[in-house]
Order: sequence, then structure tokens, then C-alpha cells
Amino acid sequence: MMSANQILWTSKEAALASGGVSINDWSATGVSIDTRTLMQGDLFVALHGPNFDGNDFVADALAKGAAAAIVDRTVSDEAFKLKVDDTMMALRALARASRERSLATIIAVTGSVGKTGSKEALKFVLSHQGKTSASEGSLNNHWGVPLSLSRMHRDSAYGIFELGMNHPGEINPLSRMVRPHVALITTVEAVHSEFFETDEAIADAKAEIFAGLEPGGAAVLNRDNRHFHRLASAAQAKNVKRIISFGTWDEADFRLLNAIPEKGGTVIQADLGGSQITFRLAIPGEHWIVNSLGVLAVVAAAGGNVAEAAEALGEFQAPKGRGQFHLVHARGGDITLIDESYNASPVSMRAAIGILAQTKPESGGRRIAVLGDMLELGGNASELHAGLADVLVSEGIDLVYTAGRKMLHLTEALVPAMRGGHAINSQLLAPMVLETAAPGDVVMVKGSAGSKMGFIVDSLLGLDENENGSPKRVVNGD
Repeated sequence: MMSANQILWTSKEAALASGGVSINDWSATGVSIDTRTLMQGDLFVALHGPNFDGNDFVADALAKGAAAAIVDRTVSDEAFKLKVDDTMMALRALARASRERSLATIIAVTGSVGKTGSKEALKFVLSHQGKTSASEGSLNNHWGVPLSLSRMHRDSAYGIFELGMNHPGEINPLSRMVRPHVALITTVEAVHSEFFETDEAIADAKAEIFAGLEPGGAAVLNRDNRHFHRLASAAQAKNVKRIISFGTWDEADFRLLNAIPEKGGTVIQADLGGSQITFRLAIPGEHWIVNSLGVLAVVAAAGGNVAEAAEALGEFQAPKGRGQFHLVHARGGDITLIDESYNASPVSMRAAIGILAQTKPESGGRRIAVLGDMLELGGNASELHAGLADVLVSEGIDLVYTAGRKMLHLTEALVPAMRGGHAINSQLLAPMVLETAAPGDVVMVKGSAGSKMGFIVDSLLGLDENENGSPKRVVNGD
């Protein structure tokens, strides 16, 4: 986002923004709320959590090189501390001040699935065109968004922020804080359905992203999604005049014409607002194909160079846990590992199974799915887990390993020949997977974040027999 020697906040700027008092002059090159990841020169904000008080970690933060700390109670001596009434309110104040001083084109991204991948793709392609700040990882909630905004440097040309939610009313204040010029909704699906009575209610919650859209701003919407007209109407109700659609429908403004699998990626032919273009996406999967069109539509809406962005997508790799391919050198051969471990929903599960099906094993190899519980699905969670059996069969998956109480319903729905093994959690399942995975196999690991399927990914990566401790190699698949 910025180099270490660039000043992000001075003591005077932070005090003016937050209404706090600092007795020392200091300058910070970053903002942190966690001493475990704090970098030298960061401004540490001592937030309060359900089980901790950040003020207790101020001494540790300063010892690790923090430039100063924002506190809301007296902690040791007051040197290099900005005293405020409430540290969370101070972080939000920094975020608003950062947004106010910025001349960047601001992009906000939400959606039931694909928002983090689309945000990362936008960050990648726009970084080729100007200085770009973006949310790190999935910092998309009530504290992640203001933290991300407070980290945006004042000379950024683009700012890209992910907005998430699992309850109604959560995106509205985040959008009003970010005040985007372009708002992207990747899609609306039955995710977080535990907290919503209908899919329409989920769509309405996603449409809150339009609440803070700047005058003259644009909404970028998935034309393939069945809630497109509902979302478009919500945008129009907020006086949004520019609505740009993307997808496979003939009516889409950024429309897919053809997609040809090639060497682990896809060659895409598309009509982008009336101009036909061919470009390569270095990641397989239909959802990535459609989302790439959304990314290019956002670039167009933000005034960027669409052709340059399309070319850059040929070098973009999937973020960790969201479709990264690895070659694991083990037992005298290669195992292809598809890391989808970050999160899961019924729709993203089916998409990941589709990618597994498209990935050809080496001679004698098998397609193996390792699946953890999908969370926040409400009362029909059992049926949604068991319902994955149909797609696993139709896509020709050879073996299925499952972790978690909910995934037991899937195991029971499979024919015995497809049942690789089941365990109550990922830690207990990992040895079964490690024992089975062999050279030539393609192994896809996926589950909700709470199912901790990343443990199995790390265990498989631990099999790697690269010489001299060289890093695991990330590849695009075959």
C-alpha cells in the first residue's frame, strides 16, 4: 500500500481528526490494532474486544517500534500517546479524515461470494495504472473497514475497500464512511441465511452499499444473478444514474462471448461496453471468468484503462485460500493441491467442485475433495450439505473426505465407493488425507473459515520434498 518511509499520520493530524490530546510530536507510517502484526512506525490503536483491552498492550506496541498509541485510559507514562474518549470512535474519525483528504477514486466491493477475490484482482490491475490502496485480506467489518481507510495514503490514485456483513444494516454505515465512486456487487446467494429469512433480504442488505455512493457514482452489478433487477432498482432509488452490468446474458454491458480453457487458465473473448477484446485469465473456474468481467467493468467506471487491466489479469493469481494451486512434491511425484480453504457456501462449494472436475490428474491419479462444514446456513443446513452429493457424482469426483458434524450428512448421502473418510474436525481428518494422497492426485480442500480446513492444506504442503528448503511452488493447474 505504501513504502515504510512515507508519513501517514502526524500527531497534529491524528489529534485534530480524533479530538484527542498528544503531549509529544510524532509521525506514523502505518496503523495497527494488533501487536502481533504491528510494524515499526505504526500508530497503535488500543481497541477493546470482548475478552481484551488494547490499552493493556500499549507498552508491548511501543517496545516493538510503534510510533505512538491511541488510548482511552491512562497507561504508564503518557509519552507518545494520543488520549481520546473512545478508541473505536477515534479509529472511525481517522478513517473519515483519511477519506476526506483523499483525491483517490474510491471503489467499494461486496457480494455473497467473490468479493475478496474481486477486490484483490482490482488491486492488482489498478496498481499497474496508479498508486493503489486496498483492504488487506478480509478486513471488511465494523473495525476492518475504518482500519483500512485509516491506512490509505493521501496520494493514492485508487482506493479499494471490501464491505462485508452477516446481518441487515451492517453495510449502510460502512458505505457512508467509505463514500465510494464505484460500488460492485459480485452476486447475491443464500449465504448467511441463518440470519435472513429470504434471499431477497440478503439482496436488500447488499444493496446498502449504495447508501454512501458519491453523486455521479456507478453501480456495477451481475446481470446473471436473479436479483439483478432488485439491486438495480435499489440503486436507482438512491439516485444512481450509471448502472453497468456484467455476465453472460445478451443484455450485459460487459458480456462474455466465449471462454476457452488453456493451460490452467482461460482465454476469454468478451464484449466490453461495445468493444470486443480477447484476454487471458490465469485462474480456472466459471465464477472467476464472470467476476473478471465485473472487475473490468469497475475499471471502466473508475476511469481506468480497460485494455491494460485485461492484459494484467493474465498475471493475476488467486489469493490464498481462494483457489490457489500448489504442486506438492511428495513420495516420488507431484500432488496438485487446490486451496479453497478460506470460506464456503453452497454456491462456492459447487464452483470449487467444478474446478476440481476441470483439473486433470496425472496418469493414475484421482480427483479428491476434502470438505469441511459450511456455516451460517440456518435450519436447512443438513439438506444443503447432503445436496452436494449430486454435483460430486455428476462431476466425476473419485473420493470425498469430510470434516464436521454437518458434513456427516454429505458422507451419508454418498455411495460407499466415494467415501474417503470422515472426522469430527480437520485436525482428526488430516492424517486420513495424508495417508491417501498420492502422486498424480488432485486434491481440493474447502470449508467455512470456522471449520479450519487450512490445517489440512498446511499438512499437505508439509509433504513437499523440495530440496534445500525451497518455497512451495504456486502454479495455475492443468
